[in-house]
Amino acid sequence: MNQLGTLYRQFCKTARLMIGVPDYDAYVAHRQAQHPGEPVMTYAEFFRDRQDSRYGAKGGKISRCC
Repeated sequence: MNQLGTLYRQFCKTARLMIGVPDYDAYVAHRQAQHPGEPVMTYAEFFRDRQDSRYGAKGGKISRCC
């Protein structure tokens, strides 16, 4: 059953990346390892930041394929 759970989580992670939703858990792990003591965005803040970045909401470059 543990392998099935791992496979499911990996599938979800891959599917999210394919549609442009980065991995929040990877972000949190990176912040804790590389920037200890600094604030970590909530999931909602993280999602909004990534969407804004992807679609150029703040005058930035639009990074998408189409």
